[in-house]
Amino acid sequence: MLTLTHIDLTGDPQAALFIKNEVVEVRFAETVGELMSREGPNRYIPGDALVTGSTGDRWCVSRGRFDQKYLPMPPLSHGLAGRYRNCPVPVLAKQMQEAFTAARSAGGDVLSGAAGDWLLQYAPGDYGVVEGTRFKSVYRRYNGS
Repeated sequence: MLTLTHIDLTGDPQAALFIKNEVVEVRFAETVGELMSREGPNRYIPGDALVTGSTGDRWCVSRGRFDQKYLPMPPLSHGLAGRYRNCPVPVLAKQMQEAFTAARSAGGDVLSGAAGDWLLQYAPGDYGVVEGTRFKSVYRRYNGS
């Protein structure tokens, strides 16, 4: 299995920009905990968003990142449990040709992917892994507009 470290997809010719388009169900953690996503453990603290995607996949998002990345679906008010849509922000993504692992952040949870899954780089030092079928259902190539 390939272990990825010091990742930077900005110069990788096999990486491209993609946009996610998805409405998700969210509740906010009341205690410290961990949920297991398809890609690996996701630790959370009180206030973090516990997200269930349109494909049934689950993951957590730190509260600071969630507030910047998701908008409540009307008539929901921000910060309440319910349906949210992700903000359409381009992310770098690369489909991997072999099984791999990558940390979500320095010292963060280690996620794993199979051949055909996608490695995402949200920002320097901030990564995700998305299963291949799920990626195809919620991500579209960014065309610059």
